[in-house]
Amino acid sequence: MSGYCDIAPGHPLHGPYHDREYGVPARDEAALFERLILEINQAGLSWETMLKKREGFRSAYDGFDVDKVAAYGDADRLRLLNDAGIIRNRLKVDAAIHNAGVIQRLRASHGGFAGWLDAHVELDGRARTKAEWVKLFKRDFRFVGGEIVGEFLMSLGYLPGAHRADCPAAKRIAKLKPKPVWMRYG
Repeated sequence: MSGYCDIAPGHPLHGPYHDREYGVPARDEAALFERLILEINQAGLSWETMLKKREGFRSAYDGFDVDKVAAYGDADRLRLLNDAGIIRNRLKVDAAIHNAGVIQRLRASHGGFAGWLDAHVELDGRARTKAEWVKLFKRDFRFVGGEIVGEFLMSLGYLPGAHRADCPAAKRIAKLKPKPVWMRYG
């Protein structure tokens, strides 16, 4: 299913991400926000570029602290647009700031981003489809098309397809408690 299982193992950047993060459920707000921002910024670029710039993003976006990013003003936008350590795209920068504000509001309505994701896993007694997830994300978040939302959710175990069943990383993930969300409906 996943060609990533063929190319990533042994690669200096893809290997560690594939083996330890891709398809692994996460709950930490900063980790979820980071993954969303990286997926948004990857649009039109390679994932390897994102992995190379990951530390630059962490530094530029204050460790993906949602409250700090949500409070960014014009000076921060300008700083980000001049930072060669990240992707300097105004729409992507504006989306990061906007989406941080959305995540702040999710704390009141769902206890946070992870709670919001968990609350929307199911629709009418079945697992939500990718298209349904995209529609849901587009209600409040910015720069969240089908590929971005799909990869974001697959990378966190909310949608299947991150790994082939015979991949050692998939076998480690299958042992996690709880199992990836999509496995509950398989």
